[in-house]
Amino acid sequence: MNTQNTTEQKYNKWIWILSIVIPVAVAALFGVNLKKMGFDVEPLTFLPPIYATINGFTAVVLVAAVVMIKKGNRVAHERLMKLAISLSVCFLVLYIGYHMTSESTKFGGEGAIKFIYYFILITHIILSVAVIPLVLITYVKALAKRFDKHKKIARITFPIWLYVAVTGVVVYFMISPYYA
Repeated sequence: MNTQNTTEQKYNKWIWILSIVIPVAVAALFGVNLKKMGFDVEPLTFLPPIYATINGFTAVVLVAAVVMIKKGNRVAHERLMKLAISLSVCFLVLYIGYHMTSESTKFGGEGAIKFIYYFILITHIILSVAVIPLVLITYVKALAKRFDKHKKIARITFPIWLYVAVTGVVVYFMISPYYA
């Protein structure tokens, strides 16, 4: 067995474990409110603009990474992709922290804007779950130096990840007038 296949096999189990555990954990933790459980915690209400900004940076970094690889700068591309993954993890931690300490904000818009908001929100949520295995598979293909396969799946992963990052910012701006 060659080292490329060994690298992929080594990570495949983790890709699927993380692809299931992360969304399940987020969904479970979303329903946990530390204040209601009797913990003396201050609501982390300052976090939404921070994690929305992180989503915005993620989008910029993803575009920059594509530009770098198109210019043939593999080192810069790799560094930017690691930064994008790190930003996404940071976003996730802050997002969970906010929702574990603060009440969920209800969208107050009416009419067509409400439909637009929920369409963006629902597609954002569904694709944020779908992008987890895509990012991990794409990354592992690069680790295994299977750049032909990496490039092929990256063409699917990139637009979905970019959509998730951009719509995260859009959702924030649409709901921010309704924060208490």
